Amino acid sequence: MRQNNTRGRRARRGAPSAADRGWDDSLYEDRPTRQLRQARPGAGPGGPRDHDAVDEEVRPRRKRRVLRWFAIFLAVLILGTAAAGYLYYQHLNGNLGKDALNLGDNKLDKSDPNAAGQTPLNILLLGSDSRASKENVRLGGSKGDATRKPLADVQMLLHVSADRSNMSVISVPRDTKTTIPKCTDSDDGKVYAKTSDKINTSLQHGGPGCTVATWEEMTGVPIDHFMMIDFSGVVSMADAVGGVPVCVNQNVSDPKSHLKLKKGESTIKGEMALSWLRTRHGFGDGTDIGRAKAQHMYMNSMVRQLKAGTKLTDPGKMKDLAEAATEALTVDDGLGSVKKLYDLGNDLKRVPTKRITMATMPWEYSGDYVVPKKGDADKIFSLVRNDIALDGKDKKKAEASKKAQPTEPSQPKGEIPVRVMNGTGTALQPPVSGRASVIANALAQKGYEQATADQTPKSQADTTISYPSEKQRGDALAVAKALGVPERLVKHSSAAQEVTLVVGADWRESDGYPKNAGGHGKGGKDDNKAPDSADALNGENKKACMKVNPNYTW
Repeated sequence: MRQNNTRGRRARRGAPSAADRGWDDSLYEDRPTRQLRQARPGAGPGGPRDHDAVDEEVRPRRKRRVLRWFAIFLAVLILGTAAAGYLYYQHLNGNLGKDALNLGDNKLDKSDPNAAGQTPLNILLLGSDSRASKENVRLGGSKGDATRKPLADVQMLLHVSADRSNMSVISVPRDTKTTIPKCTDSDDGKVYAKTSDKINTSLQHGGPGCTVATWEEMTGVPIDHFMMIDFSGVVSMADAVGGVPVCVNQNVSDPKSHLKLKKGESTIKGEMALSWLRTRHGFGDGTDIGRAKAQHMYMNSMVRQLKAGTKLTDPGKMKDLAEAATEALTVDDGLGSVKKLYDLGNDLKRVPTKRITMATMPWEYSGDYVVPKKGDADKIFSLVRNDIALDGKDKKKAEASKKAQPTEPSQPKGEIPVRVMNGTGTALQPPVSGRASVIANALAQKGYEQATADQTPKSQADTTISYPSEKQRGDALAVAKALGVPERLVKHSSAAQEVTLVVGADWRESDGYPKNAGGHGKGGKDDNKAPDSADALNGENKKACMKVNPNYTW
């Protein structure tokens, strides 16, 4: 207020005139009109008036004045709208919660770009059971848990291929027992020691950044971003999109989650949507596995809704969705603005619905927990690490690409430069000392005299051999054959400057690459597809219906 009063006093004490600011009326009068007014006899005060002359003079001035004030009004309107848009943009940015991406000591190196310079994207989606607000207590129950640190009861890895042609989403059951690495809270510096526990407790070790570190250790997939949502956020988002259609094969009533639906399809939103996503006892065998399947169906259905655009034509609904989305989310600093989220959304929109695959990590029981199923779990995460779609439809594309590229070396093996790097370190295991030198020497003994060890630190789950140009594919294949590395691990990368071998965490000993590493059988017909135990669901499957637990029907 004080600033406004000061501005008023300055105006009254001789602030710059309109002419000084460029708003002098005379600047908008053309020269012939002024000359007409001065030349007409008796045109001065008290003299006779020539109506024709007056009309000639006044009408243009009125038109110009109207145009001028319209221009001023339009400029103010545009500037005001821009200012309001900017303020609203800042408001939405302020809604977003932000946290550190990875709280572990060791982080995986990011995925290399493909031949076109495109890089795959890995985002960890988390659902928190936080009761930190009254609304979350009301929706989630358990008032006694209001002061408890939240658990990450929903965890999904969203992988978008480098060329944005497909998307894979993999859920991990909350009761999965795994190793949670040492994490340091970025807010208070508290250090949480390495432990073995259910994966949902990782959120209590400093925040979502520790869950990211746990995922990188368990899967070998480098995580680029995370997005976390709580109870009230789910309700707001479901309301904002106007409801999502779901299906059950029997009447279902789960008193624990308050889900009650009739057999067949129903459109759910608000608290009923939350009940659907939380229901565990009412689906399948009453475990977290059925809940993951229900969440996949819901997500697929929501994606189809959003892609159709029918719920987002109303500006009011768009605003509601923007408010709900930003208030509901906690993201890493790399996604910490509406602009970045908008760009991400546009990136994801490029993926056709028919190329979206939802799956659950293959698992098996181990006492009161579940653990990753050996072989199958390794395979599904290896597919993601190597940017291969879970639906198996990448196979033909890859084969066509390979046919167009050379398979024979471009030069004698003694003249092929090969750079060898040590990527054996993980979040839990230090790198094997001297590993790059061991493999470089093994190559030299096989005639690759230009193989050299690069001591640059690297961390990578899978061994890879990359080459910078198509003509060098034959060189890379020859190196792979010499060491027993599968062809599926040979890649064309724009980041490579020469044939580059990264010895990954899957090859910590011996000169030859271990057989069946990464969970892939030798030459199996389904090597490029998710195993049946992943219970994959395609994004265009509109007939999917949840099987209701017989003990929870009505």
